[in-house]
Amino acid sequence: MANSNAKDDAIKILMADHKKVKAAFKQFEELGDKAFVSKKKLADEICMELLVHTQVEEEILYPVFVKNIKKEKPLVNEAVVEHSSAKVLIGEILDMKGDEELFDARVKVLSEYIDHHVKEEEKEMFPLMRSADIDLVAVGSQIKERKQQLMVAG
Repeated sequence: MANSNAKDDAIKILMADHKKVKAAFKQFEELGDKAFVSKKKLADEICMELLVHTQVEEEILYPVFVKNIKKEKPLVNEAVVEHSSAKVLIGEILDMKGDEELFDARVKVLSEYIDHHVKEEEKEMFPLMRSADIDLVAVGSQIKERKQQLMVAG
């Protein structure tokens, strides 16, 4: 098993993303009711971060998980469905203005979806990956490279 203490291991990279998005959702909640421009800007940043994150999980992490931990494929199937639901909300949020009636509600529900999804990944999937014979540093390198490509593509 690869050195799972490396800062570039896949799980640590993804958990850092989780932390960053959680903090951004908290910051969103703390903005005032009339802070429409700030809320829209922050919500769009959260959405773009989540789109990149979900894409690297679906392209890189989940296939590695299924290949190495076949019997737990239902966990990946559930995660993909959660991503699909989140992407619908993300699309709606990106298409809205910050002062529209359901804007805050959509961001709140997205936050709740993501919180649920993160808890499942961190409590179920990630421990299984840590105990499997997976080179998490190599997977982490792929994730970092793909994230950079996606961020540049915007």
